[in-house]
Amino acid sequence: MQGRLEKMGAIHDTPIRYELVLNHQRVPLNSLIGQTITLRHTGALYCLYCNMPMRKSFNQGYCYPCFSRLAQCDMCMMKPEICHHAAGTCRDSKWAESFCFQPHIVYLSNTSSLKVGITRHTQIPTRWIDQGAIQALPIFKVTTRRLSGLIETLIAQHVADKTQWQRMLKHQIEPLDLIAERDKLLAVCANELHDLMNNHQGKIEFLADEKVVDLSYPIEIAPLKVTALNFDKTPQISGVLNGIKGQYLLFNNGVLNMRKFSGYEISFSG
Repeated sequence: MQGRLEKMGAIHDTPIRYELVLNHQRVPLNSLIGQTITLRHTGALYCLYCNMPMRKSFNQGYCYPCFSRLAQCDMCMMKPEICHHAAGTCRDSKWAESFCFQPHIVYLSNTSSLKVGITRHTQIPTRWIDQGAIQALPIFKVTTRRLSGLIETLIAQHVADKTQWQRMLKHQIEPLDLIAERDKLLAVCANELHDLMNNHQGKIEFLADEKVVDLSYPIEIAPLKVTALNFDKTPQISGVLNGIKGQYLLFNNGVLNMRKFSGYEISFSG
């Protein structure tokens, strides 16, 4: 099987069920855990948006022209609190209206440790799975991406907003009382959150009754030492598939970030 690589599909189950995606074709992966699989980069790369050949990938799968002009590649995707739509300088207002002006969730998750994050309401629990979280708890629902970024920025003054991916992949994370952690953070941020909610009345909803979501991953053997595999350095990657977590394949000889190589043409056998 051969085609342009996309991020792995994931179905929330116990454990999570993963699929390799090549040119929209899906191959179930869980049944291959414990077996040897091979992925080979043919040398070709294709943009995820325009599908044109490219020499180098930007922002996990885009050619440089698309990276430079598409709204989904703008810096405000990484830092939504700097959204400039109101200034009239958005790269694509129509796209922003369908993406940024949709309900977003601010959440706590336990990935490599406690962290705060945001995602569109339609991306739950996919976002948590992609990050390798073992637990997650929605805490606010807001009307726009910018608002979620403003809340995340407040909370991130007191807790991490990024995952230590090597620690996450070692799969030795202890469960947390996310309800208690939420309440502590809200108490610390109470004044700032009160002001923000007053300034945006009716647009921020505290999700007091949400339950913690537990997530489990198909892992037979977690790596003791995390060594990153890379198609640019090793075009053919082969080994025993020991497990899958986040967007990583865990081999007996290293780990492969599948999302990082979106757009690469890959042949697969297993």
